[in-house]
Amino acid sequence: MTPVITAFEDSPDRGEGQARDMRVRWALEEVGQPYDVRLVSFEEMKQPAHRALHPFGQIPTYQEGDLALFESGAIILHIAGRHVGLLPDDPNARARAIAWMFAALNTVEPPIVECEAAMILESDKSWHEERLAMLEERIRVRLGQLSTRLGDADWLDGAFSAGDLLMVTVLRRLDGWDMLEKFPNLSAYVARGEARPAYKRAFADQLAVFTGRLLAD
Repeated sequence: MTPVITAFEDSPDRGEGQARDMRVRWALEEVGQPYDVRLVSFEEMKQPAHRALHPFGQIPTYQEGDLALFESGAIILHIAGRHVGLLPDDPNARARAIAWMFAALNTVEPPIVECEAAMILESDKSWHEERLAMLEERIRVRLGQLSTRLGDADWLDGAFSAGDLLMVTVLRRLDGWDMLEKFPNLSAYVARGEARPAYKRAFADQLAVFTGRLLAD
């Protein structure tokens, strides 16, 4: 059965591949699994029908037969567990790849998202600059630690895995921030991820949604 994922009908990232459905698209492309996309508006995301799939009214969701999932990390772990290509066969290497999935979402991404929110929602506060500096330093510390661990390797732990897929999408959130460039091995790491044919297909599909909306308007 062909899985169905949800994505923004009108993405706030303007087709830059930052929305979290991009992660799921990329994973499905990596394993060669065809899929369908159902576009939802911001209004539809808050309605009971969508909240039955995603209790927090967000995207992406994943439906395959009787299975309905939410949270991009959980969806990718499911895809990686069902298909060859995103998790190693060796049990220990597989466990390490899953650990990197959690690290991307629970250790590296949170300060980036918090900093994004501060830029958008707190710019009028008297303490904004101090808080922003603190958040940016927290990001730099994480990048430094990740850079040291990656070293001159191509990927985080041997072959490309779901851990790399998630880490690359998290680091892409720093595009235009003049932070990642201070860590050349991380910049090269992201570029390697973006150069993968599966990534390019997923990005093109997501960009086509935004381009189509522009043409429709």
